[in-house]
Amino acid sequence: MENTACFLLALVVTLVPVSTTLGDNNKPKNISAVVGRSVTFRCPWNLSIPVYRLYIQKLGNQPLFINGFNNGKKLPVSPEYQDRTEVNQAELSMEMTNIKLSDEGSYKCVVFSSTSSRDIFQINLKVTAEFTTPELKSECSENDGAKKGRSCQMSCSAAGGYPVSDVKWLGLNQSRIRVLQNETAENSTSKTWSVNQTINYTCEHPINVSCDIGGSDSHTITICEAESFPLKVIVAIVFVLVFVMLLVLAFFMMLFCRRQRPQPYRADHQVDGAHIPLDDRVSET
Repeated sequence: MENTACFLLALVVTLVPVSTTLGDNNKPKNISAVVGRSVTFRCPWNLSIPVYRLYIQKLGNQPLFINGFNNGKKLPVSPEYQDRTEVNQAELSMEMTNIKLSDEGSYKCVVFSSTSSRDIFQINLKVTAEFTTPELKSECSENDGAKKGRSCQMSCSAAGGYPVSDVKWLGLNQSRIRVLQNETAENSTSKTWSVNQTINYTCEHPINVSCDIGGSDSHTITICEAESFPLKVIVAIVFVLVFVMLLVLAFFMMLFCRRQRPQPYRADHQVDGAHIPLDDRVSET
């Protein structure tokens, strides 16, 4: 019952239009956080001055109570923030965990001390989401037609980031880049972005290249390397070698078959170690 009364008191006090001046550090404080991680809101207060009441709110059409305490006792917290926020009364700070994109916005610390009725400090939270490691693909070929030389078509893509970001190509001569396609798509549920860009690069010499999306870098590859042998030449050489090997194999098979052919039968015999032809044996009888 006492906690409920404190909570209602917090709402009444903080929802009343603020007529007091901002605290001594009246310049809004900017902090940032990454989706899924944590951030600490620190109220810029002189900790040597005792504070008996603290409210932390999120600003909007209707201020939203996040967390706080009154006379050393914790105040009831809404289910949205109950397991994600924790107030440190000694440091006048609040840790928020498992950051979401919806947490982005302006907050205020409302401090009640023995020296003043109320001091208000604004804290602006910027939330970002990290893109996945960009996937970099490339395919190089010889140019056809009047424009000789080599060119490479490359694509760089990543997802899950916020806010939306451009693709940056690292290591390339920007004047040789021709953008073929730009794609961005927002996930309707998570509100994060997917980004993809495809370019054509006119080769000048072998070069190492990578791409960056929202501060996340891809692996590095080497493009514009000259082919040691055109693919058509390699295929032709392989075909000729296979044909020659087949001819050699056919030749040796013919030799082998000749050696295996049976010899004609000769009706000769030997008598007392002497070789007597068949005609001589007939005359003896």
